[in-house]
Amino acid sequence: MANLNTTVNKSHRYDAIVIGSGMSGGWAAKELCEKGLKTLVLEKGRMVNHVEDYPTMMQDHWDMDHRGGLNYEDQQKYHIQTRSGFVGESTKHFFTNDLNDPYEETKRFDWIRGNHVGGRSITWGKHCYRWSDLDFTANAREGIAIDWPIRYKDISPWYAYVEKFVGISGEKLGLDHLPDGEFLPPMDLNCLEKHFKQEVMKKYGNRPVTCGRVAHLTEPQPWHLELGRGQCQNRNRCSRGCPYGAYFSSNAATLPAANRTNNLAVRPNSVAHSLIYDEKTGRATGVRVVDSETKAMTEFYASLIFCCASSMATTQILLNSTSTRFPNGLGNDSGELGHNIMDHHYHVGAMGSYDGFEDQYYKGRKPAGLFIPRYVNLDEKSKNPNFLRGYDYQGAGAGRSNWSAGVNEQGVGAAFKESLFKPGGWGMGLMGFGEVLPYHDNKVTLHPDRKDQWGLPILVFDAEFKQNELSMRKQIMADAAEMLEVAGMKNITTFDYSGGIGVGVHEMGTARMGRDPKTSVLNGNNQIHSVPNVFVTDGACMTSSSCVNPSITYMALTARAVDFATKPQNKTAL
Repeated sequence: MANLNTTVNKSHRYDAIVIGSGMSGGWAAKELCEKGLKTLVLEKGRMVNHVEDYPTMMQDHWDMDHRGGLNYEDQQKYHIQTRSGFVGESTKHFFTNDLNDPYEETKRFDWIRGNHVGGRSITWGKHCYRWSDLDFTANAREGIAIDWPIRYKDISPWYAYVEKFVGISGEKLGLDHLPDGEFLPPMDLNCLEKHFKQEVMKKYGNRPVTCGRVAHLTEPQPWHLELGRGQCQNRNRCSRGCPYGAYFSSNAATLPAANRTNNLAVRPNSVAHSLIYDEKTGRATGVRVVDSETKAMTEFYASLIFCCASSMATTQILLNSTSTRFPNGLGNDSGELGHNIMDHHYHVGAMGSYDGFEDQYYKGRKPAGLFIPRYVNLDEKSKNPNFLRGYDYQGAGAGRSNWSAGVNEQGVGAAFKESLFKPGGWGMGLMGFGEVLPYHDNKVTLHPDRKDQWGLPILVFDAEFKQNELSMRKQIMADAAEMLEVAGMKNITTFDYSGGIGVGVHEMGTARMGRDPKTSVLNGNNQIHSVPNVFVTDGACMTSSSCVNPSITYMALTARAVDFATKPQNKTAL
């Protein structure tokens, strides 16, 4: 695959600028370039080209100096990133060095970042679920925060559009609150997962069990193969970068698609400092950029700007974009910029062991477990009086223990060695994902004095899980234990480690969509109400959080926003 074009034109003027190259930034670049716009993508971190810049993609733990763990020095560098549980010797290069890029926590906030071309699209969990009107109407129905300015019918065709390009493997269930999509064949469940499914669905009529809907090519289509993407090999080494392009990432899919139009320029090591605002026209004219290596500032110009830096980074840039017209941040007439931080809360559930199926095993390392859709607070019949909204189960599945069962065991000789190659017993875990409500006082602000090495005021986080989330966690844990017991598990234990907001790596809100400029930052087309040539399509735009993963929604909103922005009747209005 050809490397991405990094040549910047001498005039520094483009039709469009995209800030960020991750999930939404890659989609903005693809759509803008395919519509004929000369597009500059600004990326804060280093270049990462598909395949050639995945140094650990083929390594085993024994190939690494610390067998996959972090040494003391790296533990200090990644002291916040390690809160996610994802960072090790094989992946550390795709996560932010916390010492070099600090922030402050009034309350604990786990900001898990990847500053490089492709961003967190290299390391994401790949679960893709459509939202429904249960989600888009929840705020209005319950009198929480503000209403979404869109409904499912507005985004449904865009879900279909991005799903086909991305490649989502999954099973159709026919649920109104979890709409089916354009799916490739689903990944199979193993024998214990199938047993669990049978028993749970027999006991509970409203709890379907399926494989996770994930962005893995189980059956590549021609448009996937054209980009050099191939079938998933079940290696489960996704977060190291997939040399087969089997899972969706900006590096494997959207950026190469943009690159082949000859309309794309990617500028890595480019820290977006602020947007340039023209008081006379009421439009943004460009972006001030600090070179991350030389610290020199350069200005780039365009008539259309997409902010896709990730929710908190986008908000940092907008808050820092002050002018006479916008003393508190670009587009911040409502005062809502930086407020309403949301995420998903998880790391809560149960696990147990199972006696049986000793004569069965499974092939490969399937990169997706089972999924149990939301079944609480769907209607009056399923209403739980202790909390609003709901949860699902993912990050769950069954497997057999292996040679690690012999760690710290006393034994010598051939018989002991042979025992290490025999699979152990079956076990299974269920982990819940719950919705976080949009609380106005969960916020992020700019530090009044402290700046980072590139001259931007660092962010200060003041956000927490509140009683609604804590009450929900108790039910998630109890239900998980009950379902495992129904399926015949033994030695069941529950767990509850909430961490801080951000640990779900689905941070969103802070520049929410809405109908009224007095209570929101963006309109129903993801435009800043008062600066119509600036669009925000990353997680900052979200008005509520649902209980399912948001990335496919970011992608759909981005494609929809580009389509709106580039229609002839809208171009002049921008």
